[in-house]
Amino acid sequence: MQKEIIQIAGMHCASCAVNIERALNKKTGVAKTSVNYANEKVQIEFDEKKINMGEIEKTIRQTGDYSIVKEEQKEDHAHHHTQKAWQKFIFSAIFSLPVVATMFIKLNDYLTAGLTFVVVFIIGWQFHKGTILNLKKFRANMDTLISVGTATAFVYSIYAMFNDGHMYFETASIIITLILLGKYLEEKSKGRASSAIKKLLALGVKKARVIKNSTETMVEIGQVLKGDILLVKPGEKIPLDGEIIEGETSIDESMLTGESIPVEKTVGSLVYGSTINNNGVIKIKVIKTGEETVLSQIIKLVENAQASKAPIQKLADKVSGIFVPAVIAIAILTFFAGFFIFNLSFETALINAVAVLVIACPCALGLATPTAIMVGSGKGAENGILIKESQSLEIAHKINTIIFDKTGTLTKGEPEITDIHSDLPEKEIMLIACSLEKNSEHTLSTAFDIYAVKNDLNLFEAKETQAIQGKGIKGTVNNEPVHIGNIKLVDDLKAELKTEYKNIFDDYARAGKTPVYFIKDNMVKGVIAVADVMRENSIEAIKKLNEKNIEVFMITGDHKITAEAVGKKLGIKNIIAEVLPNQKAEEVKKLQASGKIVAFVGDGINDAPALAQADLGIAIGSGTDVAVEAGNIVLMTADPLKVVSAIDLSKKTFKTIKQNLFWAFFYNTAAIPLAALGFLNPMIAAGAMSFSSVSVVLNSLRIKRFR
Repeated sequence: MQKEIIQIAGMHCASCAVNIERALNKKTGVAKTSVNYANEKVQIEFDEKKINMGEIEKTIRQTGDYSIVKEEQKEDHAHHHTQKAWQKFIFSAIFSLPVVATMFIKLNDYLTAGLTFVVVFIIGWQFHKGTILNLKKFRANMDTLISVGTATAFVYSIYAMFNDGHMYFETASIIITLILLGKYLEEKSKGRASSAIKKLLALGVKKARVIKNSTETMVEIGQVLKGDILLVKPGEKIPLDGEIIEGETSIDESMLTGESIPVEKTVGSLVYGSTINNNGVIKIKVIKTGEETVLSQIIKLVENAQASKAPIQKLADKVSGIFVPAVIAIAILTFFAGFFIFNLSFETALINAVAVLVIACPCALGLATPTAIMVGSGKGAENGILIKESQSLEIAHKINTIIFDKTGTLTKGEPEITDIHSDLPEKEIMLIACSLEKNSEHTLSTAFDIYAVKNDLNLFEAKETQAIQGKGIKGTVNNEPVHIGNIKLVDDLKAELKTEYKNIFDDYARAGKTPVYFIKDNMVKGVIAVADVMRENSIEAIKKLNEKNIEVFMITGDHKITAEAVGKKLGIKNIIAEVLPNQKAEEVKKLQASGKIVAFVGDGINDAPALAQADLGIAIGSGTDVAVEAGNIVLMTADPLKVVSAIDLSKKTFKTIKQNLFWAFFYNTAAIPLAALGFLNPMIAAGAMSFSSVSVVLNSLRIKRFR
């Protein structure tokens, strides 16, 4: 299956989005389609063997007055769209002013009719063109309502002009003018809502200083290749992702992580494109270019989130799908009921029907959800919280249970050896242990590697080393079999365990350390304790989650006593200990089966199944690519407080969505009956309709103030 995001020009309302979605979903080979009216994008998943992009684009164009915005046009598309909307409004206003003046002074009827014709059928031709194209396919959208309403008012006014009746030329022209004003304000507001992508794109560096044969050359960023050496001076942006090969500096990575504190970098450190080099001259070797860079991946994630559709949007889509035909039916009923039942004059019944057509607004319904998601996901990206799909925001606000993986999430995942108890000399036991752990996959191997370097140990070559999942490691050192691990490994081996070592093991565990048994000659000959450093904000994050009445669990492969000691320090009462990596997803399932809505926070390869199983997977971005791929939300820094921020942001966004939908539904529910009963002049109705769409976008923009 292939996934693509297509930019569309020409959508006028939520009904347009529904119509395009229906047309695409009927095509053979199309698996899933999501059309977003707010940012005018189609997110489509299709089988490239059954349908190609050409056919997809052709279907979109044939559905109505729509066109495809090509990649090279995307940057100017929004600005051009807004400018065009402004120009149309200005021209409409200029031609409408003399027509409106007829309400106070007498002008030639033919001049008034001519000016109105220009406004309604030339400047406002987009509405009539859209209507004609939709009628050919027996469909209707907002264009239909405006077209029928204004054309009816104009045609009746022409009739009245020759029969000494009351003319409504000013009504027709003002309706078009106010709606065009609304369209301009809507485009401008939508542009502000989607500004996150523009800001991210603007961060990109245009040129880089490449060093070849000791010569510096400024080249376009697109010409830089992997392996090229770049020189970056203080105050400059890092052009692309790379590794420092010369120099030291501090880097401002706030555009990626949302953290303002600079990060110290030395030879071997990774640096990322568009971050700022603060104070040192450095040389970097390029390791990622183009779409592979971290910035490009972030832009892609934000685009995907903004183009996707939250489940709550389905309700608005269903309403939008039947909205326009229903409004036309109500308008017809209004006319016939007024004229035949309530004995209103022909023109009064007709104008009431026009007011119904003009006041109805499917746009507000279509903008309610996507604009909030656009602003929310953009705000998250600014703060190092990447939301991969809009439905994550809807799920996150419902979360009542969070499971934190301990190592690398609540702790730094940088263990160090703190205690050694053995009958053997310390150097002897550690020489063998560090030799066994060297280059192994065992989770505690880093601590042994650091110890070996600090103590300048000349290690043996270990053979046949093998990590035993959830239990420890085995191998041969100096032609002797050696094992390091927990009580499960001791039991499996049926190794001899003295009470002294068991008590020492328990003491270390109660202190919050991770102890392991050193087993040689099938006897436990020592206990080595490893401790991991707690992350700075772990305790505060747990405290805030508890205050929100979210139940917090910690999951770990550590001994139960160790896990409980760590949990006590953190303020976590619910501890799931001695869990094998492949059992983490099962623990998530158990909590889900009890009715809990579960979020899982993790960073390792062994966390990927649990991240995928959870209702919401929150992956630490500094962890493995597999974990990041499995998570629904990606945190660019390993700060547990970002988990709290992600939940708060989702609650704020979802609250805004509900407010938008409520007012959109309330507006139409209240406004249409008022128009039908003759309480709303069509001109006032046009202004109210335009404002309803703008108000929804402005309400969504309040999310930008989220802290």
